[in-house]
Amino acid sequence: MKPFIADHPLIQHKVTILRDERTSSKQFRELISEITGLMCYEATRDLPLCEVTVKTPLCETTSHVIAGRKLAFVPILRAGLGMVDGAVELVPNARIGHIGLYRDETTLKPVEYYCKLPGDIGERDVIVLDPMLATGGSAVDAISQIKERKPRSIKFMCIIAAPEGLKALQEAHPDVQIYCAALDEKLNENGYIMPGLGDAGDRIFGTK
Repeated sequence: MKPFIADHPLIQHKVTILRDERTSSKQFRELISEITGLMCYEATRDLPLCEVTVKTPLCETTSHVIAGRKLAFVPILRAGLGMVDGAVELVPNARIGHIGLYRDETTLKPVEYYCKLPGDIGERDVIVLDPMLATGGSAVDAISQIKERKPRSIKFMCIIAAPEGLKALQEAHPDVQIYCAALDEKLNENGYIMPGLGDAGDRIFGTK
């Protein structure tokens, strides 16, 4: 499945500011949220609609509403938390799950420590949130955990992706549609995306 790489001017403008090392944690959080909202607009484009009749101040008319599809957003902790507000602002009735993973700095492999998903996950379309798709290990593992609960569908949304992570995720889960705001050049020897934007979690929460 071909990934969606955003080319909208607003998204690209905001990503540029996000990359800048001078951007404060406050502004960084705001930008992550804004970009997520714009990306979520694209990720929900295929939601089915049904017709309803409404009465305007002038007359009755036929219009459209979303046809009862249930959504769930699942951020990968901790950086994925920075994307939740932007997604929920667009889809306020969505449920929120959480998957906790961290990357072993030696092996670069994901280590799981937490998983809590909505009880009715089997009735929902899931969008997994993580700002960075680097090696792809965390995304692959998180999606594997969610698949065990048999949701209706799964999509993955990130801000910055490396070719290596994109390839790993596509090979492991070819049925999952991927959305990202920018596809960068490569991973460096430490597994960080180049040019990237640094450690998203540290920049969101002001930690080092």
